[in-house]
Amino acid sequence: MAKKLNENQRIAVNHGDGPMMVLAGPGSGKTTVILCRLRRLLSESDSKKNGILVVTFTKAAATEMKERFGQRGEARVLFATFHSLFFRVLRRTYGYTSEQIIGEDEKFKLLLNILAEKNWALDDPEEFVSQFIMQASFMRNELMTPMEFIPQGLEQDMFRQLYRAYDGYKERHGKLDFDDMLIQCYELFMEDRDTLAFWQEKFPYIMVDEFQDVNQVQYQCLRLLAAPRNNLFVVGDDDQSIYSFRGSRPDFLLEFQRQYPQSESVVLDVNYRSSHRILSLAGKVIGVNENRYDKALKGVSGEGEKVSFFLAEDTTAEAENVGEKIAALLDDGIELREIAVIYRTNVQGGAFARALYRRGIPYILRDGGGNIYDHWIAKDLLAYLTLGESEDVDSALRRIINKPKRYISKEILEDAERMPYTLLRSFFVCPTLKKWQEENLEKLRQDLIQVGKRNLFDGINYVRRVIGYDEYLEEYAAFRKSSGRALIEIADEITEIAKKTEDVRAFRNNLEEMSRQMKEQFKLKTMGTQGVTLSTMHGAKGLEFYAVFLPSLVEGIVPHEKALEALEEERRLFYVAITRTKERLCLSASRSRYGKETNPSRFLKEMGLEVEKLFQGSKDTPRS
Repeated sequence: MAKKLNENQRIAVNHGDGPMMVLAGPGSGKTTVILCRLRRLLSESDSKKNGILVVTFTKAAATEMKERFGQRGEARVLFATFHSLFFRVLRRTYGYTSEQIIGEDEKFKLLLNILAEKNWALDDPEEFVSQFIMQASFMRNELMTPMEFIPQGLEQDMFRQLYRAYDGYKERHGKLDFDDMLIQCYELFMEDRDTLAFWQEKFPYIMVDEFQDVNQVQYQCLRLLAAPRNNLFVVGDDDQSIYSFRGSRPDFLLEFQRQYPQSESVVLDVNYRSSHRILSLAGKVIGVNENRYDKALKGVSGEGEKVSFFLAEDTTAEAENVGEKIAALLDDGIELREIAVIYRTNVQGGAFARALYRRGIPYILRDGGGNIYDHWIAKDLLAYLTLGESEDVDSALRRIINKPKRYISKEILEDAERMPYTLLRSFFVCPTLKKWQEENLEKLRQDLIQVGKRNLFDGINYVRRVIGYDEYLEEYAAFRKSSGRALIEIADEITEIAKKTEDVRAFRNNLEEMSRQMKEQFKLKTMGTQGVTLSTMHGAKGLEFYAVFLPSLVEGIVPHEKALEALEEERRLFYVAITRTKERLCLSASRSRYGKETNPSRFLKEMGLEVEKLFQGSKDTPRS
């Protein structure tokens, strides 16, 4: 095995005692280095090397590494995720059993039940719970308390109330979740020196994969566990640190040599995956970042094919063009599993799913959150269109009565529902209805008539622009302290679906069919079924494909407008997306998104492409 290693890989494999940082670029054989070093340590007779811990982030990665390593020396090596390692520690000390662990599905349902008891007025309780889980996890991983933490996208008092209720449930029932494993292990190591000494002695050598993904609590636990020998061998790439929303950041790699002044370091700079052209473009982009180790990847796969770029008129045309190019690749014999469309946000996935579905091309969704077709915004807009056909659909009216605000109180609604008429008519005969409320309802009635007179696309735009649904979304986002643009983007995508839809029934059927399709395709990713991969940039990390499509390369999407304050991470995210490619890379953008003109992504210019000319020139222009 050692004969196949390049010089820098050999330096890493032959490292002895003490800390070491291995900067491993994408496709540079980092797993091979970890396994070769592991075999070398085990082959040495020194008994102090009996215990070796190999930590990675996912169960799948740990399992794959264990399978590649084989059976030799298995008793002396533990391949573990952070959670499985820390639960092992807690089980020995506190006697925890697996039955006490709250799984992610159970946690979600439990929080929904607690939320229901609060009786808060929320349009989408499931979205609220998803945001809460992400924010609470970030808080705990940063070793912060609810009193000092300011949640993003959630009202602070609501966050604290829900956190207290959830924490109380766990305490009463003797339960713990995955975040608790990290926190409790850190507290145990800090407070119980005997326990810490036991685990320090058990694992005198520690190797960590994907070190750029560690968060504060994981890092502190590793430092405690590795002391006093500090035989800490970390492998990672600061240029691929893309999970700041989980508390990960490149600082732990960038500061490693300051934390461990005696540490050695080496760069794995030979890429065995991508062609020279792809590596060159990726290097130009990531080289703009300042907060990084300076390094350049060298490829061994040759010059490669020219990277292509095309400019479409709008997002629908862009998705259709991608679909056509994928069909051509399949005709050329490229396998489904070797093709991917990688985009910035979940919302974008729908257009490409529709384009592939229309062509009968199987696809697999990497990210479950990409299904916007049963989002509450889609249901709101459908309700308005339904009322445009008939104002007597009570369920639809109930859904949108205060979207935007018409100040119809819960009490008035209950009074109206007790009347023997349809809901809208009942409002007008409610004795508690004020004159100004009646005027609001009459305005709604006239607006619904206007919606009904228009085709679906114009009808939705009337709801959004004239009735004021977009303003409602902005106000809702402001109340939630979240991005209004994200909600508008969902409304834009739903509106796009209505362009070629004849009537409300067809629109409803389209939403239901695409929702069903995307749910099914998401399930397929765990079943080994082949399909074109549709993934966000975050979800694509760690994967590789023969051909990759990177669409929507316009300002506000790539980089995303909500992340402009974290531009270096956006650039790292784009770098990760580019380097998933082995051979063929197709970049694309559109002149307009949902009727609004676009500007080319700054990353295109950083790659050396003449972006202004591209946006003014032909629609399908290859560039090297």
